[in-house]
Amino acid sequence: MRWGIAGYGWVARDYMAPGIAAAGGRVTAIADPSPTARARAEAQGLAVFDGVAEMLAAGACDLVYVATPNDAHLDPVRACAAAGVPVLCEKPIAATLDQAEAMAAAVSGDMLYGTAFDQRHHPAHDALARVIAEDGIGRPVAVRIVYACWVDPAWTPDGGAHDNWRADPVRAGGGAVIDLALHGLDLCQRLLDEPLVRLSIALQRRIHAYPVDDGGMLTGVTASGVLFQSHVAYNCAEVLPRRRLEVLGERGLLVATDTMGQTAGGTLVRRCATTGDETPIAFDAATSPFTAQAKAFMRAASGAPHDFSMTRDLALMRLFDSAYGEARSWL
Repeated sequence: MRWGIAGYGWVARDYMAPGIAAAGGRVTAIADPSPTARARAEAQGLAVFDGVAEMLAAGACDLVYVATPNDAHLDPVRACAAAGVPVLCEKPIAATLDQAEAMAAAVSGDMLYGTAFDQRHHPAHDALARVIAEDGIGRPVAVRIVYACWVDPAWTPDGGAHDNWRADPVRAGGGAVIDLALHGLDLCQRLLDEPLVRLSIALQRRIHAYPVDDGGMLTGVTASGVLFQSHVAYNCAEVLPRRRLEVLGERGLLVATDTMGQTAGGTLVRRCATTGDETPIAFDAATSPFTAQAKAFMRAASGAPHDFSMTRDLALMRLFDSAYGEARSWL
């Protein structure tokens, strides 16, 4: 399938485009107002456009991946909906809940829309979900996540000039928490196959001199009473341990280390609650979450059953927005 990309920044260029290729798809076009991004895409043999509407009108792609700044998701998604082209949009759905609601209205009906929660597609997390579903640790008790990195005001992905919009309250809609925490919230729901029903957030702006949060702690409860805890941060040095996922059950503990993120691999183990013995759990360590996500979306576009859902994602965005808004009033 031919993919168009809206917003050809480092995530799209360095992770999603290779993931699409590895999944058997082909990036054929990009839409980006940046002359630099368009020149880079042209050098790669891609068709380039200023906007998504023009890319769609040219018939340059069958699917679209949106990776613009958060406040610029709405127009590309609306254009795809009007053209009947399936669209996979980066998380969060949008910078604000109003924008997310407008996107949901645009893609109502049979339109295939997916939020790019790539972590729900990581092979390690697939394996983890199977262990839970097969009663491998008994009744789940708690999900605990640490997902942190270092993003200072001058941060750049490759040492070159970079527009760090993730620290812009308007374009990003917030800071570390809106960027990182929704991955864990969605992943908790995917692992347990049930929604979060309560959420509380505490924010900090402690290390970096920008007008958004550089860290946050989230706590919540799922529909059946499983506890959720997540620490996300832009103020954690990347040489420190910073990517860990635990699911505690009545008969054991599942621990995924260095699986949350953009790359393949990591480790997954089960620790028995009776003996304390630790057993590795096998998974496909060669496939990145971006590759797995692209495969899943192409299958969905071909008519196969799937779990992409704007209804579910919008419900999570509403829960998150309420807690995030309250937290920011105290920051």
